[in-house]
Amino acid sequence: MSIFSSLFGDPNERAVQKLEPYVEQINAREKEIAKRSEEEIKKRIAEMRVAIQKEEATLDDHLVEVFAMVRETARRVLNMRHFDVQLMGGVVLHQGKIAEMKTGEGKTLVATLALALNALSKKGVHLVTVNDYLAKRDVQWMGQVYDALGLTVSCLQHEQAYQFDAGVSEEGPMQHLKPVTRQAAYQADIVYGTNSEFGFDYLRDNMAPEMALRVQQDLNFAIIDEVDSILIDEARTPLIISAPAQQATDLYRKYAQLVTRLEEGPDFNIDEKMRAASLTEQGIAKMEKALGVENIYVAGGIEMVHHLEQALRAEVLYKKDREYVVKNGEVIIVDEFTGRMMEGRRFSEGLHQAIEAKEQLDIKQESQTLATISIQNLFRMYPKLAGMTGTAATEAEEFFKIYGLDVSIIPSNKPLQRDDRTDRIYKSERGKYIAVAKEIRKRHELGQPVLVGTVSIKKNEVLSQLLTEEGIPHEVLNAKNHEREAHIIEQAGKKGGVTVATNMAGRGVDIILGGVPLNKEAQKEVVELGGLHVIGTERHESRRIDNQLRGRAGRQGDPGSSQFYLSLEDDLMRIFANERMKSMMNRLGMPEDMPIENRFITRSIEQAQKKVEGNNFDIRKHLVEYDDVMNKHREAIYRLRRELLEQKGEALHDRIQAILEQEIESVISFHTSSENPQEWNIEEVYEVVDTIFPVSLQERLMMDDVLGEERKKASLVERRTKLTEYLIKLAEDRYAELTASFENPERLEQILRGVLLRTLDTLWIEHLEQMDYLRQGIGLRGYGQKDPLIEYKREAHTLYTQFLNSFQSQTATSVYKVVIAQHVEHSPLAGRQTIELGAAKSSSDLTSPQQIMGSASTVSTSAPQAAQSVTAEKIGRNDLCPCGSGKKYKKCGLINSEEHQQLSAAKR
Repeated sequence: MSIFSSLFGDPNERAVQKLEPYVEQINAREKEIAKRSEEEIKKRIAEMRVAIQKEEATLDDHLVEVFAMVRETARRVLNMRHFDVQLMGGVVLHQGKIAEMKTGEGKTLVATLALALNALSKKGVHLVTVNDYLAKRDVQWMGQVYDALGLTVSCLQHEQAYQFDAGVSEEGPMQHLKPVTRQAAYQADIVYGTNSEFGFDYLRDNMAPEMALRVQQDLNFAIIDEVDSILIDEARTPLIISAPAQQATDLYRKYAQLVTRLEEGPDFNIDEKMRAASLTEQGIAKMEKALGVENIYVAGGIEMVHHLEQALRAEVLYKKDREYVVKNGEVIIVDEFTGRMMEGRRFSEGLHQAIEAKEQLDIKQESQTLATISIQNLFRMYPKLAGMTGTAATEAEEFFKIYGLDVSIIPSNKPLQRDDRTDRIYKSERGKYIAVAKEIRKRHELGQPVLVGTVSIKKNEVLSQLLTEEGIPHEVLNAKNHEREAHIIEQAGKKGGVTVATNMAGRGVDIILGGVPLNKEAQKEVVELGGLHVIGTERHESRRIDNQLRGRAGRQGDPGSSQFYLSLEDDLMRIFANERMKSMMNRLGMPEDMPIENRFITRSIEQAQKKVEGNNFDIRKHLVEYDDVMNKHREAIYRLRRELLEQKGEALHDRIQAILEQEIESVISFHTSSENPQEWNIEEVYEVVDTIFPVSLQERLMMDDVLGEERKKASLVERRTKLTEYLIKLAEDRYAELTASFENPERLEQILRGVLLRTLDTLWIEHLEQMDYLRQGIGLRGYGQKDPLIEYKREAHTLYTQFLNSFQSQTATSVYKVVIAQHVEHSPLAGRQTIELGAAKSSSDLTSPQQIMGSASTVSTSAPQAAQSVTAEKIGRNDLCPCGSGKKYKKCGLINSEEHQQLSAAKR
């Protein structure tokens, strides 16, 4: 205990004491609530909802009664009555905090309390799980409680969305679930799903070509199950929706072959702590010779060196069956924290293609980002956020600093009986595995179930092979055979069971003693043998992951034990252990299969883990500081995009006219900025405005006459104002003429909205690319004694200002032309096959990304006949585009449209 705690008491104990009055009040109402019928409970819930939504009462006013009704309902329909400590957990969640509750304490049931209460306020109440299986299971299970309360609940799956319906009674995986559209799923009072489903739906909503295709409600309240996994372990992985960009290149294969000729030391250096590999001067010289170039930086620029180093990383740092597996001819990433395959996710910056080339597989196309958001900023958008996990205390500082979340440790319902034994440390990995096999055999022969945790698929299979040679029957659980996961977990606690698993079995898994189906006699027998024994074969970089593995034993007061077996050849020990420890181990001269127990070594391991945890926290903190800059841009643009989708009639026309006025004012201000009127370039003003709408010679002469009369008696400001008013009046007249020529106002609105969205989306994609380039190169500013973050913010602001100016300019130069042509191209976000990175998938329901993006009908009537071809010289890619957009030909947002070709031909 720290000096602070001894003087002032444990702050967590004080927090728990503040929860006790809530528990007492809920318990006091238990008998009264028990007398109510199901219909009376539903009626009371409906009354509370009306009062809360009319702001006649608050959620806190009804907390005690709602919690009491939820507990009574769960007792009736599930035969599960919330323990007092579970009520405490529910209060903590409602307060927007993280509840740390040990394994087996019933976090799934705890969540029903806070979800039911907050669902009375407004929609957008979400329960975030770590995989689709848990989302579906929990809705089938807890949906019975919500249904009895008169609340609706749904779950999002990769391929389909479902809503709980007590009338659907098929046995098996679809029990009580009926398929619904994604829009209908989000209309439910409570929605269960994974972080990627919620994240990608948010991004797709902000790519939708019309409001009717958006699916999500406003975000309101979220409870994140296994909150440390999602907000910490996955925080560095952004969610990205992308589309194929350039064609895959044979250079990846060439580089993959070349790097195999390099030797570590003379040709390249490996930094395993930073997971980096870089070429030495000798290595670069060797590559230059192999490629036949004199200077690699001159011949191929930074891009060639980048791809070479990615090929090198793929060769020496990324190992098959550790960081990835090869399945059906594809490279699939393996999550280092959960051990699960992450289908659809791809390494970025060409690394995935480099691995494909290394494994001699088909190389997939690179991609262009259409939309992206980090996990951190996704969940920081919720006005109220809460979480549950068994291991949060070690990361309490990060939760508070990044998310503003406090951690409350909820006491267990029964005292923990697990025996966590001292680590056994061996000289070699081989000696460690021999000792592990002996320990497994001993406990298997006694009948005690054993769960063995490994850090990778490869080591999982190595240990499995050793057990097979020893004749020890066992089950293997890893990402390669995840289809049998449920069956393996069900039988992992049976008498004599041996399960060798990756981190898949370390989180969100309840191992029932005696196995499933539950047998009291079998359970009692296993309890008498000491319960589940957990063996860890290696320490993870994070203490949380180790604690999760230990937590599989000793659930709900059951007996159990755990022990870690380590060696000096383990990755963590090899990379972070100091030489003093290694030399001391060697001096002892013990056999490789004899364990060593030493406090100094144990402390060193813990220090190494703390060091890695601190380093990872710094990386995530650094990531969020940079992403916050981009997040401000994202929020502003998505807000603007939503306004464009929602605006109709006069509001839409007012916005377009405001854009036209701002553009005219900007043009005039730029060309009349001098205090010397002789330097004003009025002719250029007319020429630029002429790219927006045609200005006749007569109109120019009229304005010249007005300015000539004002020249002697008016100030510069007045003359500038006169010119601005005149041109804006012309713009309004032209706009009125165009709008009056349309018989169908709704058709006109479609066209105008299409112009705005196409322009905004095209520039947004370009802005994402520019920001990505800026981010990659900004670190070099540190060499010039400048803070890269400050420089990034400054340049990002410049890029954002340019973005807004380009949106204004391109919209102004497009409106009249497109309305005349009566044709609008798709938004660049529409009609594109999207690839989702991060935890990426492509949905196939009615609101899948393909269907959302492809469902926008092209806003067109019969376009006028193409202008007759005009003989003209070829336009250079870097020349100004003749369509009048003011951009280079290669960058023109209209370049692929029909009206662009017509206008360009006409201009030439």
